[in-house]
Amino acid sequence: SRWKVDFLLGFATFLKERVDPSRGFDKAEILAARMTQRQFEDLRLSLALRRAGDISETEPIMAAQTGTCTVHPIASEGDFDSHAAALPPTCLAVIYFHAPWAEPCKQMSTILSTLAATYPATQPPQITFLSLDAEEVSDVSERYDVTQVPLVVLQKDGQVVEAVTGTDAARVRNAVEKHAGSASTGAGLPPAQKVTKPAPSPNDPVAPPPQTNGAADLSKYTPSATDPTTAPQYSSGEQAAGMSKEELNARLAELVKAAPVMLFMKGTPSAPQCGFSRQTVSMLREKGVRYGFFNILADDEVRQGLKEFSDWPTFPQVYVGGELVGGLDILKEEFENDADFLKDYSVQKQAQTA
Repeated sequence: SRWKVDFLLGFATFLKERVDPSRGFDKAEILAARMTQRQFEDLRLSLALRRAGDISETEPIMAAQTGTCTVHPIASEGDFDSHAAALPPTCLAVIYFHAPWAEPCKQMSTILSTLAATYPATQPPQITFLSLDAEEVSDVSERYDVTQVPLVVLQKDGQVVEAVTGTDAARVRNAVEKHAGSASTGAGLPPAQKVTKPAPSPNDPVAPPPQTNGAADLSKYTPSATDPTTAPQYSSGEQAAGMSKEELNARLAELVKAAPVMLFMKGTPSAPQCGFSRQTVSMLREKGVRYGFFNILADDEVRQGLKEFSDWPTFPQVYVGGELVGGLDILKEEFENDADFLKDYSVQKQAQTA
């Protein structure tokens, strides 16, 4: 069959170092005859991963096959919303969040491009693959609470059914097939066997910390020692376990007044982790505003608590004298309407009064 011919062409090089050259092709034929199509597709993913380090982020991973799915890049929130609205309720949307600075994303791009090409393009679509830059389309990232990349979110009929972080090709493929069915047969995988975990023994070794499969774990990100700061630094390590809502609100009330101008952002001024945070930092620097900052990716309780505390669901957030000004759009409007906005907090003003 055609897939076996494709296999022989792609697998011959893979066997060169393991098979006697004089008998290599015969060996490949034997392996191809015994290999199932599922095993072949797994091999294609493996071969693609071996090439991932040699492929630039902008280079097409593989030639688009006629009648097969491809990964669609999403450039804006409006583009995402219109694409999602056009999908039928039964269509599985594979939503891939990545960032250009995260090396593991190059590998995941290879995995998804290869996996997408194994599914036929149908009308209406049964599955679609979408790719979003987590920083450039930060509004969509905020909706899905993206704290680390690469992240693959599976969604059907507007509901998230599963999410996978890291670059584990098997996990991604199994998740897609679980909700969309196998590319080769269209049938779903059989239910997973129920496994009963034995009770832990007191003598059992302590389990190692969970792995992120090479993901850039932004939830663990904390400001570096070289970052300029005009307010006390806080980190997730200072967050007491089991803090009550009243205690959290008291802490938030102190945080928003930690400096006359406080910026709650994703990342730090020297390493912003979203486009809106980067633009806000740039604007404050351009105006010479002296400010304190808090990295919300280092403390999820503060991140979630501020949304309710100030009734403002997105970040970054700017506070002046403990009062919320708003996000990037509001800050832009304030400066457009009043050129002297925050002038009292500028470095030049403070130097004059010193």
